[in-house]
Amino acid sequence: MTTLSNRALNRALLDRQFLLARTDHTPLEVIGHLVALQAQEPNWPYVGLWSRIRGFTHSELTTLLQDRKVVRSGLLRSTQHLAAADDFRRLRPLLQPVLDRTARAAYFARNSAGLDAASLVATGLELLAGGTTSRKELARGLAERHPGRDGRILAGEVEFRTPLVHNPATGAWGSWGTRSAVCVTPAETWLGRPMAPATAKDLIRRYLAAFGPAGIMDVQAWSGLTRLGEIVSDMRAELRHYRDPDGRELIDLADAELPDPDTPAPVRLLPAFDNVLLGHADRTRIISHEDRKRVMPGQAQVRPTFLVDGHVHGTWSLQGETLHLTPFRPLAAADRAALEQETERLLPFVGGKNVSFSSPAVRSRPGKEAKDVRLSGG
Repeated sequence: MTTLSNRALNRALLDRQFLLARTDHTPLEVIGHLVALQAQEPNWPYVGLWSRIRGFTHSELTTLLQDRKVVRSGLLRSTQHLAAADDFRRLRPLLQPVLDRTARAAYFARNSAGLDAASLVATGLELLAGGTTSRKELARGLAERHPGRDGRILAGEVEFRTPLVHNPATGAWGSWGTRSAVCVTPAETWLGRPMAPATAKDLIRRYLAAFGPAGIMDVQAWSGLTRLGEIVSDMRAELRHYRDPDGRELIDLADAELPDPDTPAPVRLLPAFDNVLLGHADRTRIISHEDRKRVMPGQAQVRPTFLVDGHVHGTWSLQGETLHLTPFRPLAAADRAALEQETERLLPFVGGKNVSFSSPAVRSRPGKEAKDVRLSGG
């Protein structure tokens, strides 16, 4: 087996994520290629698409949500994602065991002890009556049916256990952070079509197209599914096989091309929770262990970052009208100039007017590393 260097894996990932060069594909095509976009906070997917698509505008994604071509709901790793509508109806049933596992966590189990899960879901769907209801109304109705229990937690459990789609306004560009008002609709009602489960093999192929070459543990970390080794073994003949620098086996689509490892990687600004940072168990192809602690410091945070030469080099934040950049290490003059240029292009998109830099950051004391923000966010 060929051993791939970390740089080769980096360039392959950037290429498949449209981060080596912006693409002219439509937003719907890009979302489909990436499988889904992390969307815990609604504005961040817009920034992710801006960094990948030439000339992307806010209205392109908002229109897709309004036209029901893209939906926002719980999906990968029990977190909020945007997905193409047809992908959602195929992938959500396949990933349902992951969301069910989250629904059995102590936070929910303490509140619903003694309740039958299927009956709880049936009650929730009865309250929805095939239409659209706010989360608050759903919680109120469940609390009335089950006195003495927290209706908000019951509503969250129902949302894990059965596919509910969020109203387009929840995913529209607007204020930063989560939205306080969320309305939900049974997925089949919203989509106008029944759910149609994909196979695990389909999901693995889709993952490799966007994140490969990768190992089995990477696929599992990204999807939340477990015990994929036997399925990958059954696919062995159709896949290409490599090793990473530590000797671990990697798999890839047989017809997937790898870019030249010496391909220049442009500066890119990435949103919080960007897929490229969450798609692998071993993320050293794009972020070092040390920097991972800075970007994912705990309390379910995954900060916005910027890439220099294909790797995370710092974080950024929008403070009023100023986009503030915090490098982790000194920047070469050419890299700083490229970063300033890319940031100036992003400013009008995010409503900023100025750019500022911090001195290279001194690492703060790391907390428990974040994995993802869970479904309960707006």
